[in-house]
Amino acid sequence: MSTELDTTWSISALLCDHAQVADNKLFISGGGISLFQHGNAISFIAMKINVPWNEANIEHDFRALLIDEDGNEVVGPNGDRVAFEAKFEQGRPPGMPHGTSIDLPMAIGISPLNLSQGQYVWHLDIDGKTIDILRFMVLS
Repeated sequence: MSTELDTTWSISALLCDHAQVADNKLFISGGGISLFQHGNAISFIAMKINVPWNEANIEHDFRALLIDEDGNEVVGPNGDRVAFEAKFEQGRPPGMPHGTSIDLPMAIGISPLNLSQGQYVWHLDIDGKTIDILRFMVLS
């Protein structure tokens, strides 16, 4: 058994019709969407964050920011950028082997967005560093 610590953050994410977290599990319905017809709502981002051992029991900043194909932040109907920010702290469960990364499931509900035709990217950031990007396209 290796005693080397896994210090790598990773996020597995997808767009879906519905997602929720219960009993530390992620329940997903209608997952894996990457193509939308204009006017259709994007309902949820479902994700599993692998928290490195050495980052457990520490408060972290999480941000999801929507960017258009020109690299501009998407602005919602109220004039604010389309983004979600939260803080999280994932503890180590009792008996977890030293060095093991810890799963943190998350589900983010998204208000309906009236996006123009084009490509979009969700930047998923932890502590100011982009860990993953989630791409999708809107057709006319």
